[in-house]
Amino acid sequence: MMFSLPHSLRRRLRPLVLVFVAFVTFHANAAPSDAPASERPLYALCGAYPPEMAALAKEFGTGGAGWVQSSVKGITFWKGTYQGKDVLIFRTGISLVNAAYQLQLALDHFPISHILFAGVAGGTDPALHVGDVVIPERWAYHSEAAYLNEDGKGGFHVPDYLKPKYENFGMIFPDDVAAIREGDTDFKEIAAFPADATLLAAARRALPKLPPQRKAGRDVSVSVGGTGVAGPVFLDNARYREWVFRVWNARCLDMESTALAHVAYANRKPLLIIRGLSDLAGGQQGKNPIDSNEARVSEIAARVLRGVLDEL
Repeated sequence: MMFSLPHSLRRRLRPLVLVFVAFVTFHANAAPSDAPASERPLYALCGAYPPEMAALAKEFGTGGAGWVQSSVKGITFWKGTYQGKDVLIFRTGISLVNAAYQLQLALDHFPISHILFAGVAGGTDPALHVGDVVIPERWAYHSEAAYLNEDGKGGFHVPDYLKPKYENFGMIFPDDVAAIREGDTDFKEIAAFPADATLLAAARRALPKLPPQRKAGRDVSVSVGGTGVAGPVFLDNARYREWVFRVWNARCLDMESTALAHVAYANRKPLLIIRGLSDLAGGQQGKNPIDSNEARVSEIAARVLRGVLDEL
Protein backbone atom coordinates (compact mmCIF):
# COMPACT_ATOMS: atom_id res chain seq x y z
CA MET A 1 0.00 0.00 0.00
CA MET A 2 1.39 3.42 -0.99
CA PHE A 3 1.37 6.27 1.51
CA SER A 4 0.50 9.77 0.20
CA LEU A 5 1.10 13.01 2.13
CA PRO A 6 -1.67 15.59 2.18
CA HIS A 7 -1.24 18.31 -0.45
CA SER A 8 -0.82 21.08 2.15
CA LEU A 9 1.98 19.18 3.90
CA ARG A 10 3.76 18.52 0.60
CA ARG A 11 3.72 22.26 -0.12
CA ARG A 12 5.32 22.97 3.25
CA LEU A 13 8.03 20.33 2.78
CA ARG A 14 8.98 21.39 -0.75
CA PRO A 15 11.38 24.23 0.33
CA LEU A 16 13.15 21.86 2.71
CA VAL A 17 13.62 19.32 -0.07
CA LEU A 18 15.09 21.99 -2.37
CA VAL A 19 17.54 23.07 0.34
CA PHE A 20 18.60 19.45 0.90
CA VAL A 21 19.17 18.88 -2.84
CA ALA A 22 21.23 22.07 -3.09
CA PHE A 23 23.34 20.99 -0.09
CA VAL A 24 24.04 17.57 -1.58
CA THR A 25 24.85 19.02 -5.01
CA PHE A 26 27.29 21.57 -3.55
CA HIS A 27 29.24 18.99 -1.59
CA ALA A 28 29.28 16.50 -4.46
CA ASN A 29 30.95 19.14 -6.64
CA ALA A 30 33.19 20.70 -3.99
CA ALA A 31 36.80 21.42 -4.87
CA PRO A 32 39.44 19.10 -3.34
CA SER A 33 40.42 21.80 -0.82
CA ASP A 34 36.81 21.75 0.48
CA ALA A 35 36.88 18.00 1.02
CA PRO A 36 37.23 16.52 4.51
CA ALA A 37 40.80 16.58 5.76
CA SER A 38 40.95 12.77 5.63
CA GLU A 39 40.32 12.89 1.85
CA ARG A 40 42.77 15.65 0.89
CA PRO A 41 46.33 14.93 -0.26
CA LEU A 42 48.96 15.09 2.47
CA TYR A 43 52.34 16.20 1.14
CA ALA A 44 55.38 15.00 3.11
CA LEU A 45 58.19 17.59 2.88
CA CYS A 46 61.49 16.17 4.10
CA GLY A 47 65.09 17.03 4.79
CA ALA A 48 67.85 14.88 6.25
CA TYR A 49 69.81 17.02 8.71
CA PRO A 50 69.73 20.41 10.47
CA PRO A 51 70.69 22.77 7.60
CA GLU A 52 68.04 21.19 5.36
CA MET A 53 65.40 21.28 8.09
CA ALA A 54 66.22 24.93 8.89
CA ALA A 55 65.71 25.78 5.21
CA LEU A 56 62.31 24.05 5.11
CA ALA A 57 61.27 25.79 8.33
CA LYS A 58 62.28 29.15 6.86
CA GLU A 59 60.46 28.50 3.58
CA PHE A 60 57.21 27.19 5.10
CA GLY A 61 57.12 28.83 8.53
CA THR A 62 57.18 25.55 10.42
CA GLY A 63 56.32 25.98 14.09
CA GLY A 64 54.27 29.12 13.66
CA ALA A 65 50.54 29.57 14.14
CA GLY A 66 48.50 26.71 12.71
CA TRP A 67 51.22 24.09 12.95
CA VAL A 68 50.69 21.02 15.11
CA GLN A 69 53.70 19.14 16.48
CA SER A 70 53.70 15.41 17.27
CA SER A 71 56.34 12.75 17.89
CA VAL A 72 56.60 9.09 16.91
CA LYS A 73 59.50 7.02 18.24
CA GLY A 74 61.56 10.15 18.76
CA ILE A 75 60.90 11.66 15.32
CA THR A 76 59.21 15.07 15.36
CA PHE A 77 56.48 15.79 12.82
CA TRP A 78 55.03 19.21 12.02
CA LYS A 79 51.61 19.22 10.35
CA GLY A 80 50.14 22.36 8.84
CA THR A 81 48.92 23.92 5.62
CA TYR A 82 50.52 25.77 2.75
CA GLN A 83 48.41 27.49 0.08
CA GLY A 84 45.45 25.32 1.07
CA LYS A 85 47.49 22.12 0.90
CA ASP A 86 48.01 19.83 3.90
CA VAL A 87 51.72 19.30 4.53
CA LEU A 88 53.76 17.20 6.95
CA ILE A 89 57.38 18.21 7.57
CA PHE A 90 59.87 15.85 9.19
CA ARG A 91 63.51 14.82 9.21
CA THR A 92 64.60 11.58 7.57
CA GLY A 93 68.01 11.47 9.21
CA ILE A 94 71.35 10.99 7.45
CA SER A 95 72.20 7.83 5.47
CA LEU A 96 70.29 5.00 3.86
CA VAL A 97 69.08 3.10 6.91
CA ASN A 98 67.80 6.19 8.73
CA ALA A 99 66.10 7.51 5.61
CA ALA A 100 64.37 4.21 4.85
CA TYR A 101 63.29 3.57 8.43
CA GLN A 102 62.02 7.07 9.14
CA LEU A 103 60.12 7.44 5.87
CA GLN A 104 58.43 4.09 6.44
CA LEU A 105 57.62 5.17 10.00
CA ALA A 106 55.95 8.30 8.62
CA LEU A 107 53.99 6.32 6.03
CA ASP A 108 52.78 3.93 8.73
CA HIS A 109 51.48 6.71 10.98
CA PHE A 110 50.21 9.41 8.58
CA PRO A 111 48.06 9.25 5.41
CA ILE A 112 50.85 10.63 3.22
CA SER A 113 49.94 10.90 -0.45
CA HIS A 114 53.12 12.45 -1.91
CA ILE A 115 56.77 12.63 -0.82
CA LEU A 116 59.00 15.60 -1.67
CA PHE A 117 62.56 15.94 -0.39
CA ALA A 118 64.89 18.95 -0.60
CA GLY A 119 68.51 18.88 0.45
CA VAL A 120 72.15 19.01 -0.55
CA ALA A 121 74.35 16.59 -2.49
CA GLY A 122 77.75 16.24 -4.07
CA GLY A 123 77.92 17.03 -7.75
CA THR A 124 79.28 14.21 -9.93
CA ASP A 125 78.45 15.66 -13.35
CA PRO A 126 81.49 17.75 -14.39
CA ALA A 127 79.16 20.19 -16.18
CA LEU A 128 77.58 21.28 -12.87
CA HIS A 129 78.78 23.77 -10.26
CA VAL A 130 78.29 24.31 -6.54
CA GLY A 131 74.83 25.79 -5.96
CA ASP A 132 73.22 24.21 -9.03
CA VAL A 133 70.06 22.20 -8.41
CA VAL A 134 69.25 18.84 -9.96
CA ILE A 135 65.95 16.95 -9.91
CA PRO A 136 66.77 13.43 -11.17
CA GLU A 137 64.26 11.21 -12.94
CA ARG A 138 65.63 8.05 -11.28
CA TRP A 139 67.81 6.91 -8.38
CA ALA A 140 70.34 4.08 -8.20
CA TYR A 141 72.52 2.62 -5.44
CA HIS A 142 76.22 3.07 -6.21
CA SER A 143 77.32 0.91 -3.28
CA GLU A 144 75.11 -2.17 -3.55
CA ALA A 145 78.14 -4.29 -4.31
CA ALA A 146 80.45 -7.23 -3.76
CA TYR A 147 83.98 -6.57 -2.43
CA LEU A 148 86.15 -9.26 -3.99
CA ASN A 149 89.57 -10.80 -3.48
CA GLU A 150 92.23 -10.49 -6.16
CA ASP A 151 93.01 -13.72 -8.00
CA GLY A 152 96.76 -13.08 -8.37
CA LYS A 153 96.46 -12.86 -12.15
CA GLY A 154 95.32 -9.25 -12.45
CA GLY A 155 91.67 -10.09 -11.90
CA PHE A 156 89.29 -10.99 -9.07
CA HIS A 157 87.56 -14.10 -7.75
CA VAL A 158 83.97 -13.50 -8.89
CA PRO A 159 81.40 -15.76 -7.16
CA ASP A 160 78.99 -17.71 -9.35
CA TYR A 161 75.95 -15.76 -8.16
CA LEU A 162 77.36 -12.46 -9.40
CA LYS A 163 76.93 -11.58 -13.06
CA PRO A 164 78.72 -8.23 -13.31
CA LYS A 165 76.71 -5.62 -15.22
CA TYR A 166 78.84 -2.60 -14.43
CA GLU A 167 82.47 -1.54 -14.52
CA ASN A 168 84.14 -2.33 -11.18
CA PHE A 169 86.10 0.13 -9.07
CA GLY A 170 89.01 -2.03 -8.04
CA MET A 171 87.67 -4.69 -5.67
CA ILE A 172 84.19 -3.08 -5.66
CA PHE A 173 81.75 -4.75 -8.07
CA PRO A 174 78.42 -2.90 -8.08
CA ASP A 175 75.14 -4.74 -8.53
CA ASP A 176 71.42 -3.99 -8.73
CA VAL A 177 69.28 -4.27 -5.62
CA ALA A 178 66.29 -6.63 -5.36
CA ALA A 179 62.96 -5.16 -4.25
CA ILE A 180 59.37 -6.32 -3.79
CA ARG A 181 56.05 -4.57 -3.31
CA GLU A 182 52.32 -5.30 -3.15
CA GLY A 183 51.25 -7.21 -6.25
CA ASP A 184 54.65 -8.81 -6.87
CA THR A 185 55.09 -12.54 -6.36
CA ASP A 186 58.85 -12.33 -5.78
CA PHE A 187 61.74 -9.88 -5.48
CA LYS A 188 63.01 -8.43 -8.74
CA GLU A 189 66.19 -6.58 -9.57
CA ILE A 190 65.83 -2.82 -9.86
CA ALA A 191 68.58 -0.87 -11.60
CA ALA A 192 67.08 2.49 -10.57
CA PHE A 193 63.94 3.61 -8.75
CA PRO A 194 61.87 6.20 -10.61
CA ALA A 195 60.74 9.61 -9.51
CA ASP A 196 57.04 10.24 -10.10
CA ALA A 197 56.13 11.39 -13.61
CA THR A 198 53.43 13.83 -12.45
CA LEU A 199 55.77 15.44 -9.92
CA LEU A 200 58.53 15.67 -12.54
CA ALA A 201 56.06 17.41 -14.86
CA ALA A 202 55.19 19.86 -12.05
CA ALA A 203 58.91 20.54 -11.58
CA ARG A 204 59.32 21.28 -15.27
CA ARG A 205 56.39 23.71 -15.14
CA ALA A 206 57.85 25.37 -12.05
CA LEU A 207 61.34 26.00 -13.45
CA PRO A 208 60.57 29.01 -15.68
CA LYS A 209 58.54 30.62 -12.88
CA LEU A 210 61.24 30.42 -10.21
CA PRO A 211 62.98 33.66 -9.24
CA PRO A 212 66.74 33.63 -9.94
CA GLN A 213 68.78 32.01 -7.18
CA ARG A 214 72.36 33.12 -6.67
CA LYS A 215 75.39 31.41 -5.16
CA ALA A 216 79.00 32.60 -5.23
CA GLY A 217 78.14 35.54 -7.48
CA ARG A 218 76.33 33.57 -10.18
CA ASP A 219 72.78 32.54 -11.03
CA VAL A 220 72.58 28.82 -10.34
CA SER A 221 71.04 26.41 -12.81
CA VAL A 222 68.01 24.28 -11.95
CA SER A 223 67.40 21.27 -14.16
CA VAL A 224 65.18 18.19 -14.31
CA GLY A 225 66.36 14.83 -15.61
CA GLY A 226 69.06 12.21 -15.49
CA THR A 227 70.14 9.85 -12.74
CA GLY A 228 71.14 10.40 -9.13
CA VAL A 229 72.91 7.86 -6.94
CA ALA A 230 73.15 7.29 -3.19
CA GLY A 231 75.13 5.16 -0.77
CA PRO A 232 76.19 5.03 2.88
CA VAL A 233 79.36 7.08 2.38
CA PHE A 234 80.27 10.76 2.32
CA LEU A 235 82.11 10.90 -0.98
CA ASP A 236 85.16 13.13 -1.27
CA ASN A 237 87.33 11.26 -3.75
CA ALA A 238 88.01 12.41 -7.31
CA ARG A 239 88.65 8.97 -8.79
CA TYR A 240 85.53 7.40 -7.31
CA ARG A 241 83.52 10.44 -8.45
CA GLU A 242 84.76 9.99 -12.02
CA TRP A 243 83.84 6.29 -11.89
CA VAL A 244 80.31 7.06 -10.62
CA PHE A 245 79.74 9.49 -13.46
CA ARG A 246 81.15 7.05 -16.00
CA VAL A 247 79.05 4.06 -14.84
CA TRP A 248 75.68 5.72 -14.09
CA ASN A 249 76.10 9.08 -15.85
CA ALA A 250 75.12 10.31 -12.39
CA ARG A 251 74.46 13.99 -11.90
CA CYS A 252 74.72 13.95 -8.11
CA LEU A 253 75.48 11.67 -5.19
CA ASP A 254 74.14 11.68 -1.63
CA MET A 255 73.44 9.41 1.34
CA GLU A 256 69.62 9.10 1.42
CA SER A 257 67.82 9.54 -1.89
CA THR A 258 67.80 6.02 -3.31
CA ALA A 259 66.59 4.61 0.01
CA LEU A 260 63.73 7.12 -0.03
CA ALA A 261 62.94 6.21 -3.64
CA HIS A 262 63.10 2.50 -2.71
CA VAL A 263 60.57 2.95 0.13
CA ALA A 264 58.31 5.09 -2.07
CA TYR A 265 58.43 2.37 -4.75
CA ALA A 266 57.56 -0.35 -2.22
CA ASN A 267 54.60 1.69 -0.94
CA ARG A 268 53.53 2.91 -4.39
CA LYS A 269 53.79 6.55 -3.33
CA PRO A 270 54.76 9.36 -5.74
CA LEU A 271 58.15 10.87 -4.91
CA LEU A 272 60.34 13.73 -6.07
CA ILE A 273 63.82 14.57 -4.77
CA ILE A 274 65.47 17.97 -5.23
CA ARG A 275 69.21 18.25 -4.60
CA GLY A 276 71.30 21.40 -4.49
CA LEU A 277 75.03 20.87 -4.92
CA SER A 278 76.92 21.83 -1.78
CA ASP A 279 80.21 20.39 -3.09
CA LEU A 280 81.72 18.40 -5.95
CA ALA A 281 82.16 15.06 -4.12
CA GLY A 282 85.94 15.24 -4.37
CA GLY A 283 86.20 17.08 -7.67
CA GLN A 284 87.43 20.25 -6.00
CA GLN A 285 90.95 21.37 -5.21
CA GLY A 286 91.75 20.98 -1.52
CA LYS A 287 89.29 20.56 1.33
CA ASN A 288 85.65 19.70 0.65
CA PRO A 289 83.59 22.94 0.93
CA ILE A 290 80.27 21.49 2.18
CA ASP A 291 80.52 23.24 5.57
CA SER A 292 80.53 26.70 4.02
CA ASN A 293 77.83 25.91 1.44
CA GLU A 294 75.26 23.64 3.12
CA ALA A 295 73.07 26.38 4.65
CA ARG A 296 72.69 28.54 1.52
CA VAL A 297 72.36 25.60 -0.87
CA SER A 298 69.71 24.01 1.39
CA GLU A 299 67.74 27.26 1.13
CA ILE A 300 67.96 27.19 -2.65
CA ALA A 301 66.72 23.57 -2.78
CA ALA A 302 63.85 24.37 -0.38
CA ARG A 303 62.83 27.31 -2.55
CA VAL A 304 62.70 25.05 -5.59
CA LEU A 305 60.58 22.56 -3.64
CA ARG A 306 58.10 25.32 -2.80
CA GLY A 307 57.91 26.24 -6.47
CA VAL A 308 57.09 22.63 -7.35
CA LEU A 309 54.44 22.45 -4.63
CA ASP A 310 52.85 25.60 -6.04
CA GLU A 311 52.29 23.70 -9.31
CA LEU A 312 50.39 20.82 -7.70
